Amino acid sequence: MTDAEKGRDRLYQDLARDLLDELAAGIHPIGARLPAERELAIKYGVSRPTVREAIIALEVQGLVEVRIGSGAFVRRLPGQEDLPGFNVSAFELTEARLMFEGEAAALAATQITDEEVAEIERLVDEIAQENNDPRGTEKADRAFHLAIAKATRNGAIRDAIERLWELRAASPEAALLHEKARTANVKPVVEEHTAILNGLRARDPAAARAAMRNHLTHVIESLLFATEERQIEEARQAARAKRERYTRATA
Repeated sequence: MTDAEKGRDRLYQDLARDLLDELAAGIHPIGARLPAERELAIKYGVSRPTVREAIIALEVQGLVEVRIGSGAFVRRLPGQEDLPGFNVSAFELTEARLMFEGEAAALAATQITDEEVAEIERLVDEIAQENNDPRGTEKADRAFHLAIAKATRNGAIRDAIERLWELRAASPEAALLHEKARTANVKPVVEEHTAILNGLRARDPAAARAAMRNHLTHVIESLLFATEERQIEEARQAARAKRERYTRATA
């Protein structure tokens, strides 16, 4: 049964509960590696994002530890007091942002002033600067999206989008996955933000909407593959180290 067939909007919670039951039953003892994401997706008939959200929910509770390149390992077994405590996940949050911010960008394109366009252009430059700083944050990215929300001239829309950004930091599950993405060097893509800016500058609602939706769709994809990208980079580093050792040994 697929995600769509089950028709549940928080399917990962069901999977997290199933995995919690398996841990409690001793199917996966302490130190054991959980089945790979693909195996769990096939076993339970769900998508890989659903599997990842479920594992992150267990990781937040300290039940499993995700080791880059190796998988998820059991840290401790749940007791009777351990009940899944679910918050908004990064995937849910970005899906909501896609819906709200896509339409907000379209509305903003009909209301935005030249001064606001100039401010958003400045924020795109700041995003590029933050990306070049190893210690950089994503403050400019947040300011970029909130500036667009403000340009809608709709207080309810602005407040809703501000709340979504607050949840990104307040939800342990969302914060953890975004931290993993940042560690894996997944950063805001300047070209995607520039495309949104161009739609706003042209006062083209359809272009602004499409650019925003394209951007947030890529954010979802980046969150899904963040750990894989880090694994690839670590594998490259390990291969370089081996080559260097071999070179020194044969010199």
